[in-house]
Amino acid sequence: MCGIAGIVNDKPSQDLAAALARMVEAVGHRGPDGEGSWSGQVGRCQLALGHTRLAIIDLSESGRQPMFLPDQSHGIVYNGEVYNYRELRAELEAVGAQFRTQTDTEVVLWALATWGEAAFARFNGMWALAWLDLRRKRLILCRDRFGIKPLYYYRNGAGLFFASEIKAILLGSGDRFAVNPVVVGRYLEQSLLDAQPETFFAGVRALPAGHLAALDLSDERGPELRPKAYWSIPEASPPAPGDEEGSIEFVRETFLDAVRIRLRSDVPVGVLLSGGVDSSSIAAAMRQALGNGGELHALSATSDRPEYDEAPFIRRAAEHLGCPVSWVRLERSPAEWFDLLDEVIYANDEPVGSFSTVAHYLLMQEARRLGITVLLSGQGADEVLCGYRKFLGFYVRELVGSGRLGPAARLVVGFWKNGTVLSQFELSEAKRYMPAFMRPPEIDIRGPVLKHQDSRLELGLNGKHLPERQLDDVYRFSVPALVHYEDRCSMAFAREIRLPFLDYRLVSMLLPAAPELKLRDGWTKWIFRKTMEPFLPEAIVWRKDKQGFINPQSEWLKHELRPKVEALLAADMVTADLGLVDRDALARRYRAYCAQPAGRGALSFKDVFNPIALELWARLFAARGAEPEGRPAGADARWRNQSRSTDPCSR
Repeated sequence: MCGIAGIVNDKPSQDLAAALARMVEAVGHRGPDGEGSWSGQVGRCQLALGHTRLAIIDLSESGRQPMFLPDQSHGIVYNGEVYNYRELRAELEAVGAQFRTQTDTEVVLWALATWGEAAFARFNGMWALAWLDLRRKRLILCRDRFGIKPLYYYRNGAGLFFASEIKAILLGSGDRFAVNPVVVGRYLEQSLLDAQPETFFAGVRALPAGHLAALDLSDERGPELRPKAYWSIPEASPPAPGDEEGSIEFVRETFLDAVRIRLRSDVPVGVLLSGGVDSSSIAAAMRQALGNGGELHALSATSDRPEYDEAPFIRRAAEHLGCPVSWVRLERSPAEWFDLLDEVIYANDEPVGSFSTVAHYLLMQEARRLGITVLLSGQGADEVLCGYRKFLGFYVRELVGSGRLGPAARLVVGFWKNGTVLSQFELSEAKRYMPAFMRPPEIDIRGPVLKHQDSRLELGLNGKHLPERQLDDVYRFSVPALVHYEDRCSMAFAREIRLPFLDYRLVSMLLPAAPELKLRDGWTKWIFRKTMEPFLPEAIVWRKDKQGFINPQSEWLKHELRPKVEALLAADMVTADLGLVDRDALARRYRAYCAQPAGRGALSFKDVFNPIALELWARLFAARGAEPEGRPAGADARWRNQSRSTDPCSR
C-alpha cells in the first residue's frame, strides 16, 4: 500500500522536480517505508513519477518504486495489492518472465508488459497505478473495479497532475480552486459523497472505478485523459451447481477463498470485528484459513453506554473462534470528538458524513500502536447482499409496481413477524428515497450559489429492478464514500484495509442474484447467513439488531455540543461568504432540530451535521476560492513546514 503522484508536462518546465517533490511529500503518510521518483522526456512530454512505499509484501529494498523491467521498456508506480499475484507469477514464468523480487508490484508490471490492458481483468485486488510503456510512449492510469484505491487528476495550462490524494494536486499545481457547487449541493441536500467523478474542488476529478485512461505522450495536441471502462458486473449471476444448497456452497467456497487470498502478507494481518454477521464471517473465514493454531488479531471498538455497546456479541464471536480481541475504548468527551473533525476532514480532503468516521480514524491510530499493519473489513456486504433497510422498501415497491401483490404482502409480513427492519423505520432517513411530493417540508439552507440549481440525483428505485439499484449503491451512492473514508483514515496511520466482500468474483455472483435469495423469511442477506451457519453461533449468524458502530451523536449535537455549534453559527462562516449556505436559515434549522423529540421528527442528524462539516472543510480548504487556509493542530507537520512561497495552500 502506497501513495503515488505524477506530472505530465507537454511544455518545458523548470519546476517539475520541485513540484513532484511537494506532491510526494503530501502523500508521505501513505508510505513511510521509503520513497522514490523518476523523470524523463517521453515523446513530446516531460514526465515525472513519484512514490511513497508502505511495505506489505517483500519488505526488502528490492520493492522500491518507481519500478522498471530490466530492459527499461516498462515502468510503474503502484498503490494497492493484487492478491492473486502468486498464481499470475506462475503463469508469467511459464512464458519466460524472470523475476528479481517477491513483490506483487513486479508481477503486475510483468503482467502489463506481457498481456497489455487485458491484464487488468486478470487482477483480483485493489489498485491505483500509472503504467509507463516506453516502447509505445504511452502512460496508462488505472483504478480497480470498485475504486477501493483512490486516484485523482487535474489538467491546467502547464500539464496533467495525478495523485492518490487531492492535497498533493493542490501542492503540485500551485493553483487556486473554485468550489464545485454541484458536489456541495448533493452533499447538503442528499448527504452524498463521492457520487460522481467531480470533487469538491472544481477541476479535480477522480478516475472512475473500473476505468483506465491511456495518454499518448507523442500526441502533438498534448496528453488527453479519456477514461474508459475495462470491466463491468455481469447482468446475470453465474450458474451455480445444482439446487439452492449448491448455490449456498458456491457462495461459501468463493467467500472463503476471497478471505484466504487477502491474508497474503509479510506483516501482521487482523480483522475489524464488530459482532455482526459480516465482520464475524470474515473472522471465521480467517480461522478456517489459518487453522486452529494460527494467530488471529481482532480489533474492536466498545462504548461505555450499554445501548451503543457491541461488546457482548464481539465476545461471543471471538470466544467461538478462539480469537483474542484488542479493545479500543473510545473514551472522549463530545467536545474532543468535535475537535477531532478538523484532523479527520483534513485526512479525507472533503467533509465527512458523521462522527463514525472519527471513530474509524481512532481505530486506525490504535492499530498502528498495536503494530497491526493490515486489517480486513466488511465494507461492501450491505450493498451486495441487500443489508440496508431501504432495499426492502425498494423490493416491495418493485413487486407492487409489477402487480405481484401476493409476494409483496408475504415479504412484508415475514419481516414484520421477525421483528427486523420494519421496526427501525425513521422518516428522517427514509425521506432521501422518497419522491419530492412525499418528502416533508424543510427549511432551505442553500445560499445564493446553490439556490437556483438542481443538483439532486434520483436515489429511489426509479423504475429499476433491485439488482440495478444495488449497482447504483456500489458505483455511486454508497461504496465510493465508504471506501474513501476507510482508505484515508487508515492511510493517515499507514494501515492497509482489505475488503473480501468486494472480491469481484463474489460481487459478480451475489449482486445480480435473484432478490429472493437476499431478502427472505424476514431476513436480509439470507443466502449469506445460510452460507455461514456452519462456522458461527446462531446468535451471530441470525442476529436481528446489528447497527454498526454508533454513538449518541444526535444527542451530542442537541446538548453537549450546542455551545460549539452556536458559536460556529455566530462567527463569520466561510460557506456563507462563498454563497453556499444561508446562515440564518441554518440557525433556524438547528433550533428546529434541537426541539425535536429524541428519535422522532423529519430532521435527521445529517441535516445539521453536514453543513457544519462543510464549514469546517471550507475553513481548512476553501477559504474564498477553495484555497486551504491553515492546518488542524494534529495534521501532518510537513504541511506546516512548507514556506508560503512554495505552498499554494497557505495564506
